[in-house]
Amino acid sequence: MSGIEQARKTAEGLEHSAGFGNQHSSEAVPGALPHGRNSPQRAPLGLYAEQLSGSAFTEPRAHNRRSWLYRIRPSAAHPPFRRIDNGTVRTAPFTESVPDPNRLRWDPLPEPAPGTDFLSGLWTLGGNGDAALRSGMAVHLYHANTAMTDRVFSDSDGELLIVPEQGGLLLRTELGLLRAEPGHVALIPRGVRFRVELLDATARGYVCENYGQPFVLPELGPIGANGLANARDFLAPVAAYEDVERPVEVVNKFCGNLWSATYDHSPLDVVAWHGNHTPYVYDLHRFNVIGSISYDHPDPSIFTVLTSPSDTPGLAGVDFVVFAPRWLVGEDTFRPPYFHRNVMSEYMGLIEGAYDAKTAGKGGFVPGGGSLHNMMSAHGPDRETFDRASSAELKPQRIDDGLAFMFETRWPVTATGQAATAGHLQHGYDDVWQGLSRNFRP
Repeated sequence: MSGIEQARKTAEGLEHSAGFGNQHSSEAVPGALPHGRNSPQRAPLGLYAEQLSGSAFTEPRAHNRRSWLYRIRPSAAHPPFRRIDNGTVRTAPFTESVPDPNRLRWDPLPEPAPGTDFLSGLWTLGGNGDAALRSGMAVHLYHANTAMTDRVFSDSDGELLIVPEQGGLLLRTELGLLRAEPGHVALIPRGVRFRVELLDATARGYVCENYGQPFVLPELGPIGANGLANARDFLAPVAAYEDVERPVEVVNKFCGNLWSATYDHSPLDVVAWHGNHTPYVYDLHRFNVIGSISYDHPDPSIFTVLTSPSDTPGLAGVDFVVFAPRWLVGEDTFRPPYFHRNVMSEYMGLIEGAYDAKTAGKGGFVPGGGSLHNMMSAHGPDRETFDRASSAELKPQRIDDGLAFMFETRWPVTATGQAATAGHLQHGYDDVWQGLSRNFRP
């Protein structure tokens, strides 16, 4: 049985624990989880008790993130880490180039070289802030054609929101297994170790690395108690452990650099756990779209799935926004997204199909590609879309042939040197707005 076939068999019928932000608990072996206390004098079954803290001990209860892990060996049992090459991974502060006010768009990453796994296939497009100060974010893309065999990754700089666009992923984490297919997102908290196996011959997608406060569900305000992403649709893993004694490379991203240590065992050896610092997977097709049923196009904030709050209420370090299938019914309304200049900066990607404000096809906005509109850069529908939407018959319209998303952030996104000079950077992106003629008739 091939590695892909084995991964697919493993991914079939995975069990989960539902609910975003819940205090989950799980044990792979009955009796492994202690009751009535977190750190008994002797943990059950000869395991080691260990707390993984994703927040400061003294943060408010509602913000506190931590999980207790009961593992075969403690995480402290490892040799020293050593610096390794960062490859195509970059981290804030981004100083290779200057922030660019121009509108930028990229085609998908080219095919990866043979033997490229998820980690070696990470390619940083840009970002903002400072990872060491736990502020800001980075946009990465990934392409891979092989599994991370005997290799494990953890990110001390931030949490990772993985957005598959091509090919399914089997994520083996310390807390259990998750399956993420195109149309899903997977959230790996800061510091959680994981390995990525492929469910198809190749995989491609996007990653948002969030250095700031952990993602939470946005407040609903006047919407009420229901809508947008429902907490119960986020699925956490159940305990599943590896008990192997062979060399395993553990790579840690720390303050922008990659560090490696070779363990004599797998660190994915957690037999039981409980807490709320946990990975999740979420199906974007379950997003409950809220929109206008009278007139005008709502602001894109109405499509927010997850948000990383900042010190200013309502101003996110980064929002994750999805443009999911929905009905458009607005009367006397220009239905695609309107022309716009925004104090926030927007990176947009496409998972499947076409986006209703941009022309698809070669040289256009295509799945696996992305566009960057930094703060106050003017953008909106291209000329072809404007002409079509301005004269369309306004009958109820179902938008169901595409799935797009946006990483929206409070600061400008500075492109990396490799992104600013990439062969798949589209030249002449500005041309899509040429030909928007003067229609003014006093």
